Amino acid sequence: MEENKVTVVKKTVTSGITFGSALAMVISYTTWKSVGWAIIHGLFSWAYVIYFVLLN
Repeated sequence: MEENKVTVVKKTVTSGITFGSALAMVISYTTWKSVGWAIIHGLFSWAYVIYFVLLN
């Protein structure tokens, strides 16, 4: 039973990180119109998303 719980947590964390990176890249590209900045902000993922939400 515990093996199922560990698997679900790992999948959720992986999906959350991927979604955060994609969201950061989309926000960055629509704001700055630069692929370079989108890649950099994608690496920061949720940190950039939170920064964008708080300052805009």
